[in-house]
Amino acid sequence: MNITLYNTATRRKEVLDPIDPDNVRMYVCGPTVYDRAHLGNARPVLVFDVLYRLLRHTYGAERVTYVRNFTDVDDKINARAALSGRSITDITAETTQWFLDDMAAIGALQPSIRGRDHERAMPRATAYVGQMIAMISGLIADGYAYENEGHVLFRVRKYEDYGALSGRSVDDMIAGARVEVAPYKEDPMDFVMWKPSDDETPGWDSPWGRGRPGWHIECSAMAADLLGDSFDIHGGGNDLTFPHHENELAQSKCSCGGEFARHWFHSTHLLVNGKKMSKSSGTLYTLSDLADEGWSPMEVRYVLIGANYRKQLNFTMESLHAAREALGRLAKAAKDHAVPGYRELSKGGGLGVFAGAFKRLNEDLNMAAALGELFANLKNTRSLEDWRGFFTVLASLGLTLPEPKGIVIPEKIAKLAECRWKARQNKDWAASDRYRDELAENGWSVKDGREGYEVLPL
Repeated sequence: MNITLYNTATRRKEVLDPIDPDNVRMYVCGPTVYDRAHLGNARPVLVFDVLYRLLRHTYGAERVTYVRNFTDVDDKINARAALSGRSITDITAETTQWFLDDMAAIGALQPSIRGRDHERAMPRATAYVGQMIAMISGLIADGYAYENEGHVLFRVRKYEDYGALSGRSVDDMIAGARVEVAPYKEDPMDFVMWKPSDDETPGWDSPWGRGRPGWHIECSAMAADLLGDSFDIHGGGNDLTFPHHENELAQSKCSCGGEFARHWFHSTHLLVNGKKMSKSSGTLYTLSDLADEGWSPMEVRYVLIGANYRKQLNFTMESLHAAREALGRLAKAAKDHAVPGYRELSKGGGLGVFAGAFKRLNEDLNMAAALGELFANLKNTRSLEDWRGFFTVLASLGLTLPEPKGIVIPEKIAKLAECRWKARQNKDWAASDRYRDELAENGWSVKDGREGYEVLPL
């Protein structure tokens, strides 16, 4: 089944057509590590986590590469270090680990290169400064960039397609005062790729003096090094479309000459209680804040994946209560039909009555509709194939349920009961009686109902 995704670059939904189906490649802009991750940071991580799971299910884990970077050189980090008196290295190491721990708690898989090498798939910007300097030097040599007063800037007007990704013209952006005017710029639209550092600021030696990279060049260098000149999906929050992704696209295409990203995929951010998140309004929740209030990571995840990724999500306490109730219903269904190794059922086989839920995920990652299909078909779930589909959909959404408690039905018994049910459906009463007798010999009985059966110990 084809995966269809909305492409920001073309403003339409398109079938994902990988450049190399044996290595489907995705780059996602990761966090700037200076503080705890909040809900706004977590939502795009989970959207891309579900997309990553869908790609792995479709192509195989060993055929998918997912890279997500850490920005560990930034003026916000410098300011935090100056304010706290702590070293930049200490701050970035601590906040990076916070991020990894928080995302793991809400079920986000670690990025990987073909299902392995997780560390390399989560590059730190400071480890790629050499590649950034090389890319900038090449752009200067080709006339796409210039140095002035220790700054290196990209000549925006030399790249004719600038603005196409975000749907803005250069002149409109200038008229709208969306640019920084500075004496070292040839044109107000030109953006910084390298800037000078003073003695108190992190810096690296370069042909233009001691300095540090601009934000946009970081992702261009890391994506080129790890994914090549052309790859399949580039993503992030929709607030990154301009200027970050617009600038990244321009410098990468002028540097490498490749397609860069074939498909641009952006998620929309969220509101909290109908308001934009802020500390002053009391709506800036971190994952640890919610954990302290007694909400489980899966309840938070359920809310964050429960709406269309291209629409604003309003996060409320009521939505958390609804998530708790919904997960409880799913957990009860799993508990009432528990079989040994039930969590392994998603490995292979069909999807049963839940094929429709997976179809929804393939249709522009419609997670809300997939959840709807999950609940709508619970009452129709009878066979092992159906339950395999149930847990496959759960795994693709990254949802885990409490371990089932109560009656545990051995797999042999579950298969006998299923055979008996099929015999009864086919009106093969003799076979049905044989399966019933075999169940009884093993200490089990079956209680039939209108919509299925229940296996019980004698």
